[in-house]
Amino acid sequence: MKTFQIEIQRVKAMTTGHGLVEALIDALVIPQKPSSDGREPSTRLSMSEADARVLFLLLKQQLAEFDKKKARSQR
Repeated sequence: MKTFQIEIQRVKAMTTGHGLVEALIDALVIPQKPSSDGREPSTRLSMSEADARVLFLLLKQQLAEFDKKKARSQR
């Protein structure tokens, strides 16, 4: 399994379509070497508090739009 360290520099936009939420971001992606302490490999995502707040607000907005499109019988 390949692992990476991903640092979000900026969240530009988000869209929803066909059940997917897609984000347009600027990010620094660095391959990560397997850890020597025996932990399972995983990819790390890091961002500033400001970017995290933007991401959170955009996700809330996209999920609200997704919920509006759902049929009333699915709610």
